[in-house]
Amino acid sequence: MAIIYVVLGLVIAVIGGTIIEKLKMERYVADFISKAGNVDIDSPDLTRRERMSFAKDQVVDTFKKVFPYILIGVGIGAVIHNWIPQEWIVKILGTGNPLAVPLATVVGIPIYADIFGTIPIAEALLAKGAQLGVVLAFMMGVTTLSLPSLIMLSKAIKPKLMALFIGVCTVGIIIVGYFFNAVAPFII
Repeated sequence: MAIIYVVLGLVIAVIGGTIIEKLKMERYVADFISKAGNVDIDSPDLTRRERMSFAKDQVVDTFKKVFPYILIGVGIGAVIHNWIPQEWIVKILGTGNPLAVPLATVVGIPIYADIFGTIPIAEALLAKGAQLGVVLAFMMGVTTLSLPSLIMLSKAIKPKLMALFIGVCTVGIIIVGYFFNAVAPFII
């Protein structure tokens, strides 16, 4: 399942990049990016001990950044798991709702989390009867189309390219969601 997920993500990225290239959207990249020169940074010579210390610092820094999102994700997952009736999840995100994939994609947009924060939520949704493709669409929507990420991206690209990016990503996420819904009985 993970291999299929990665391959589909790469295919969508290549198709999206090709569309952007064919439409000559380079002109919609912010000027400060398109006019930036190359930056050459000398790589310092570090001893093994210095590299290990640097690596440890990076791990601690990453852990500090990710851990709050994991806690939030676990909290939301616990709420879903313990307080939301399974019938609701099945009715909204189960096989009976053909619009569950687009709904899950859109619901993820206002949420700001990294992939680690969405894993506990995904686990709880799957345990309650949500379809695999719906859960993956939700996770992809949160990590790709979150409002804070789009706000930051809007500083680097102009509105036309932003609209195309959102459209390509949304369509790609929905395709992946429906695909996984269709093949889930064969891979799970």
